[in-house]
Amino acid sequence: MPTIGVDKAALFKALGQEYTTDEFDDLCFEFGIELDEDTSITERPVVNGKQESAQLKIEIPANRYDMLCIEGISLMLNIFNGKTPSPHYRLVAPPNGKIQTMTIAKETMSVRPYAAGAILRNVSFTQARYESFIALQDKLHQNLARQRTLVAIGTHDLDTIKGPFTYEALLPEEIKFVPLNQTKKMNAVEMMKFYETDKNLSRYLHIIKGSPVYPVILDANRTVCSMPPIINSNHSKISPKTRNVFIDVTATDRTKLEIVTNILVAMFSQYTEEPFTVEPVQVVSKHNNESRQVPDLTPRETEVEISYINDCCGLSLSAEEICKLLMRMSYSATPSKSSRNLIDVSIPPTRADVLHQCDIMEDVAIAYGFNRLPRSFPSKSGTVAQPLMINKLSDIVRLEAAMAGWSEVMPLILCSHNENFAWLNRKDDGKTAVKLANPKTVEYQVVRTSLLPGLLKTIRENKHHSVPIKIFEVSDVAFKDMSLERKSRNERHFGAAWYGKTSGFEVVHGLMDRIMLMLKSAFITSEEGLEGHGSGDSSYWIEEVDDPTFFEGHSAAIHVKFNGKEHVIGVFGILHPTVLDNYELRYPVSTLEMNIEVFL
Repeated sequence: MPTIGVDKAALFKALGQEYTTDEFDDLCFEFGIELDEDTSITERPVVNGKQESAQLKIEIPANRYDMLCIEGISLMLNIFNGKTPSPHYRLVAPPNGKIQTMTIAKETMSVRPYAAGAILRNVSFTQARYESFIALQDKLHQNLARQRTLVAIGTHDLDTIKGPFTYEALLPEEIKFVPLNQTKKMNAVEMMKFYETDKNLSRYLHIIKGSPVYPVILDANRTVCSMPPIINSNHSKISPKTRNVFIDVTATDRTKLEIVTNILVAMFSQYTEEPFTVEPVQVVSKHNNESRQVPDLTPRETEVEISYINDCCGLSLSAEEICKLLMRMSYSATPSKSSRNLIDVSIPPTRADVLHQCDIMEDVAIAYGFNRLPRSFPSKSGTVAQPLMINKLSDIVRLEAAMAGWSEVMPLILCSHNENFAWLNRKDDGKTAVKLANPKTVEYQVVRTSLLPGLLKTIRENKHHSVPIKIFEVSDVAFKDMSLERKSRNERHFGAAWYGKTSGFEVVHGLMDRIMLMLKSAFITSEEGLEGHGSGDSSYWIEEVDDPTFFEGHSAAIHVKFNGKEHVIGVFGILHPTVLDNYELRYPVSTLEMNIEVFL
């Protein structure tokens, strides 16, 4: 959870009363946040001959992006304490009645396709408010915006630029301006090189560095306002004296774009001449049908069931009582006219985290007081958990292998591309393995498609132990599957490896027979003088297979028949000498790998 540091005196002034550390800690707990530290009770550093002001460090839930600044914290706590009503955010036309426009060029689709804007007019900034405004942008960039990869915010002094604005994608050599807090004019190529050594901005350069065009926001005079997501122009730099703020927001994610815009303008619209008013911007984006007026501060309407809230909280609250509790959490709620069991709820634009009535139920519980909720044991809605069938089957297989004298290992699910393919004498067809887009090291390039790399690496790192080494693993492998929404699927496999002075082929074969017997699958043989017939619905047999991973003539595929339908579930055999060399193993190794999901 993010920890926010706020000035203690300023927060208590905004709350309208003084608190002791314990009293404020209790208030935070009641609201669902946590006071992490009060620096007033510890020694504080002295800067320029003046002791640093006391700070309250507050842990904010990861879903409450509206409380990442002192403005959000004080507003929510005042509403919770009944000292102020929930704000009503409104869009107002500019003094001249002409709404500013931002036209998005089609070329931006290849780099950052979405953009929005807003104007805070006649803002009253102090130094503290200005610093909080900048800090909130940083917090949103680091958290919700994922280091500016999803969303980037630019803020400008509207009195230094002129609309209408355009959002374009230009060649780096064509973008020229003086970057924020600099004096020299540069083009984008020079700028990217200049900021390579900057400890703050260098971490964002990769976002657009590989693109043939860079995004840029221009005013009516073709003056550069910003080059998102890197830096703003020094020409439109804001300061505590700024009265009118133009906000541009660009993104690769439309949903995050709207959330960030709404939170930023909502928190600081309280400092406008008419509190909680925002001047909209008309976005013109005809190429992708995204033309609209932004921001959209209309509350979202939903319904919650009174019985659901009471059942979850163990209460017997009336509709009116629930509505009053929701008002403490900044909602607007009224009993529904369509049903006595429903409440109509208006969700404020700053609460993008509210997705289901369970989220509203949680806020009712907070407003009522967690410590006041009735306690009972066992719970009236108590349930008994049970494992997933695949996990239960895995545990059964684990137990049988362990009782047979094999040791379980748990290697990582990621491996290098060579370990998964070339080192096993296998070829990558490009349609099998899930590959990482930006692997940090060569050891973590793909999600394994076989358990063998992990087993062989485990033996390699433990080959100084006495032989034989008998290890097994029951875990997932992953495969590409374009028919699924997530484009991949997991598959539960059982794998085992024998490492010793002899091949151990018969030992691995025996382990396979034991596992199949435990799974109630009968062996079928056609050897002379022997008869074996599958009983029941399941039977299995083995057939020689030509697999380059294994020594020629010393590997077999495992065939299983369920209800008359045949499946090839795995393979076992003695590994090829080149595979042993690749994994630096000097003794023979026999392995077994099979898919156990077919037995479900």
